[in-house]
Amino acid sequence: MPTPAETLIADLRKATLLNSIAGILDWDQQVNLPPGSTEWRARQMEVFSPLCHKAATHPRIGRSLDALDAKGEATTAEEKVLRRCARRDYERLTKLPARFVAQKALLDSRSFQAWSEAKKNGDFKKFAPFLTKEITLSRKRAALIGALDPYGEMIDSFSPGMTVGRIEELFSELKAGLVPLSEKILASPVKAKPDLIRDVPTEKQLSFLKKVTAALGYDYSRGRVDVSEHPFSTGNYFDNRITTHFKQDNVISSLFSSIHETGHAMYEQGLPPEWIGTPLGEAVGMAVHESQSRLWENQVGRSRAFWKYWEPIMRREFSPHLDAVSFEELYLSINEVSRCLVRTDSNEVTYNLHVILRFELEKRLIDGSLQIKELPAEWNRLSQELLGVTPRNNTEGCLQDVHWATGLFGYFPSYCLGNMIAAQLWYAVHKEIPAIEEDFAIGKFDRLLGWLRTHVHCKGRRLETEELLEEVTGEKISPKYLLKYLSERYGPLYLR
Repeated sequence: MPTPAETLIADLRKATLLNSIAGILDWDQQVNLPPGSTEWRARQMEVFSPLCHKAATHPRIGRSLDALDAKGEATTAEEKVLRRCARRDYERLTKLPARFVAQKALLDSRSFQAWSEAKKNGDFKKFAPFLTKEITLSRKRAALIGALDPYGEMIDSFSPGMTVGRIEELFSELKAGLVPLSEKILASPVKAKPDLIRDVPTEKQLSFLKKVTAALGYDYSRGRVDVSEHPFSTGNYFDNRITTHFKQDNVISSLFSSIHETGHAMYEQGLPPEWIGTPLGEAVGMAVHESQSRLWENQVGRSRAFWKYWEPIMRREFSPHLDAVSFEELYLSINEVSRCLVRTDSNEVTYNLHVILRFELEKRLIDGSLQIKELPAEWNRLSQELLGVTPRNNTEGCLQDVHWATGLFGYFPSYCLGNMIAAQLWYAVHKEIPAIEEDFAIGKFDRLLGWLRTHVHCKGRRLETEELLEEVTGEKISPKYLLKYLSERYGPLYLR
């Protein structure tokens, strides 16, 4: 007869398998689905999502958890994690009626399509009714769960253990150091030549980025890369998908989008396979997830050592497009700092200001102090205040990101938290492996990936966001490491 833990694991894995099917349907909608088929997909999701919910809220899961609770201190370390994390998930999910889950899935699918069409034309009015519904259902979800602070619950669902107050504290400290640093760099007479590499055929770009991502450690025997409107990563240890978005006038953009999503994917591919489908085989949350993607994209991908190895290969494969470009011109262009309207195209120095803008806006959208109709104007005002530039249209402004189109409120702060965590991990790696960047210069990335596997990936959800970082680095999240890293990376380039 199976033990309560074995029964629990079997039920959790069944729910995970069903959710992974829903994930593939979502991936397909963003990558392959014909435009005339979107309503049918919305109906499919409306029917399928309650099946996933039913599996995740099966009464047997509750009975297994009760049996583990009864064991008390006799539970193993793994059982304690299962009990704590699965209980948290189960209690939240069982408070959501199946009808609500179906309603949300139908809305998300329709809302994504409405956003995609609205973004093309900068037509916020076309998307506004869907955004209104997404906010309404997000508030309702928080109320059903019993959250006293709806936005705080949304943040905690993406980055366990984090609160609105803690994020405000961290962002305030970061902003105090980041704004003067970014203004100094932006005022520098040193200017990179933007978009040095143009009009490289998509096939060549794809071939090169596959070589890079495979070298970093992305396992293509369990993964693939495709094209979508907004780059993303989805999947798990056994089946992982990343996407990118090619731009003929900005070839570097697709490469860094791919490296970013590869960071996410390698985290998933590095989770312990024997525990996949349980909290022991799941990521801590999106702040830690973003730390993995941002570390590979920025600390590694924008380093001089990285390009010492990859620049000759790119020069050969993209010939003649790089023939008139020197290494130093290319490297400065890769680390260009300028005022940018679009978050995904922005540089490391100003990127976090984009996130702070979104944090401030969605916080007010959820508490009702900012009305939907006021969003475009308020976005533009904050953009000018924080970034020093005003969007020319809503495509460059409040329609540029997909997140709100599927109700992912509380997700945006994880990008900035992820940058802080990535910098903190970066200095922790250097303490243990001082010559780590010498590896990059010869195309070796296994020691860094191995370090992350040992210190982050293998731990699953054993610890919450700041607990994990404190265990690995000896400190909770601190903006000082990100500010130190940005000064050391960009100071020598722009503040000579």
